[in-house]
Amino acid sequence: MMNVHVLASGSDGNCVVIDSGEGSIMIDAGLSGRSLTELMSKCGVCQQDLQGILITHEHVDHIRGAGVLSRRFQVPVFTNPATLQAAPLGQVDSCLFHGQERFQCGPFSIQPLSTYHDAVDPVTFAVSYGGRKVLVATDTGRLSDSIEQELAQADLAIIESNYDQKMLREGPYPAYLKKRIDSDYGHLSNIHCGQALQRTMGNGRKVFLAHLSRNNNNPDTARDTVARIMGVKRLLIDCLEFPGDYRTITV
Repeated sequence: MMNVHVLASGSDGNCVVIDSGEGSIMIDAGLSGRSLTELMSKCGVCQQDLQGILITHEHVDHIRGAGVLSRRFQVPVFTNPATLQAAPLGQVDSCLFHGQERFQCGPFSIQPLSTYHDAVDPVTFAVSYGGRKVLVATDTGRLSDSIEQELAQADLAIIESNYDQKMLREGPYPAYLKKRIDSDYGHLSNIHCGQALQRTMGNGRKVFLAHLSRNNNNPDTARDTVARIMGVKRLLIDCLEFPGDYRTITV
C-alpha cells in the first residue's frame, strides 16, 4: 500500500508526499520549508525516509521550499535539465531525467510525462509501487494521450481542476490572464477535468481534484461539476476544502 499525503494544492502552493513504508518521495514543494516540515510531521511522514524531491516545473508555487528541504534533509532533487536551470533552487544535489524516460527513486518507479503549460519543460508524474499507481497531473492546459493512458490505469488520480469557466469569464482578472489560463498551455477547467475522468473510468480509481484556483473556483463547484459529468456521487470526489487543509489517501 501507499499513503498519499496531499499537503498543499492550489494557488498558494502545491505538494504531495507518497509513502510506501519502504521510503517516501515528495512531488513539488510549493510552500516554505518550515510549513512543509510541520505538515510532514502532522501526517506522520518521517524526514529520514524521504528519498527525493521531484519537481514538475519551475513556477514558485511548486518549488518554493524545494531547495531548503533538499539541503535540510540531504535528499536529491529529481528534475529535467531545463527545469533545473530555470528554477532558483540554490545549491542542491540533483538527479536529472531526460524527456519521458522512466527512472527509479527509492522503491518507486517514476514515469514522467510531458504537459502543456507555460514553463520551460513541464512534466507530471505517474508513480508505481507494489502493483499500484498514483498519477499526479496538474498545471496543464490539456491532457496528452500518454497522460490519459496513465489516468485510465491509475488507482488514484490527483488531477487538476483549476477553474470554473463562468467564474473565470466574469471574474476580475485582466483579459490576457484569462486567455492564458483558458489556453492549451494554461490549466484544466472543471469541465475538462470531468470529461477526462469520464473518458477513462472503469477500475474503481480514487479521484482527488487538485490545484483549485483561489479566485476562479471553489471546492463545492469543482466537486459538483466533476461528479455530474462523471455520473457519480459527489462524495466520491475529494479535494482540499480550506487554506491549511491537507489529506491522506491510502491506495
